[in-house]
Amino acid sequence: MSYALSAGLQSAIYSALSANGDLAALVGTAIYDAIPAGTLPALYVTLGPEAVRDASDKTGDGALHEVTITVVSETPAFAAAKSVAGIVCDILLQVNLVLPRGRVVWLNFEKAKAGRIDGAAGRKIDVTFKVRVEDD
Repeated sequence: MSYALSAGLQSAIYSALSANGDLAALVGTAIYDAIPAGTLPALYVTLGPEAVRDASDKTGDGALHEVTITVVSETPAFAAAKSVAGIVCDILLQVNLVLPRGRVVWLNFEKAKAGRIDGAAGRKIDVTFKVRVEDD
């Protein structure tokens, strides 16, 4: 397998997050593939790092993606960031991600890491998922 399905997977994840009304109620349109220049909102979501390894087997070509979604809050309390991270989990675990090429075999929550940023003035939560895809 290759990295060929990565762009489609990222696009599907971004679309699923952007289309969710519950998430939009908390962060508006502040869901980023890349952090924009200028002043950022007080609460936002960004697509983070991704690691991919071959997961091909005798049934066909496949890959295992480890995808991280990051929630950032400028407030010192975790409540808002944890609410957003929970909604992100709900979305990705419940939606059927449709790829332009290949398909998602499964998507599982792997881990989350919450921490302080900006000298404890803000919070950041990295939510990591494992996604198994296979090519057509």
